[in-house]
Amino acid sequence: MTGFASALTNSNSYFEALALAEQRALHSFFDQHIIADDELGYIALDEGDYNALPDHLAGRVVHTVHGAMLDEF
Repeated sequence: MTGFASALTNSNSYFEALALAEQRALHSFFDQHIIADDELGYIALDEGDYNALPDHLAGRVVHTVHGAMLDEF
């Protein structure tokens, strides 16, 4: 039973991070990454805050939402 509750919490954490990443991506030139974190579950991270992601973060990326703003105008 505890394992199921933990999985449910991680699932909610993932979908919350995904919603945030999708919302941010609409107004950003940078990719938005969802990172797996042992303590927090999943978090959304803006690539613009880190330039190239450090190795310790890049290895924990589970999903990326590409930035939707274009710099062509």
